[in-house]
Amino acid sequence: MLRRKPTRLELKLDDIEEFESIRKDLESRKKQREDAEVAAAGEEAAAAGIALGGEHKSREQLINDRIGYKPQPKAGGRAAHFGTFEF
Repeated sequence: MLRRKPTRLELKLDDIEEFESIRKDLESRKKQREDAEVAAAGEEAAAAGIALGGEHKSREQLINDRIGYKPQPKAGGRAAHFGTFEF
C-alpha cells in the first residue's frame, strides 16, 4: 500500500460564516421546538388538573394517557366469576 502525504484542508471565511449561520438556525429551531413542548406540556397539565379536579396524575397514568392506553380494572371479586350476576 502506498502512503501519501495528508491532504491539507483550508478553512475560508465564507465557510466559517456559512457554518455559523447554519448553527444559529438549528439552535433557533431547537429553542422553538422546546418552547412549543413546554407550552404543550403546560396546557396538558392544566387540562389534566381541570379534568381531575386538581388531583395529580401518577407517572404511569400520564404515560397511559399519552399513548392512549386505558387499562381495564382487574376482576377480583366473587361476582367476576359468575359474570354480571350478583348473589
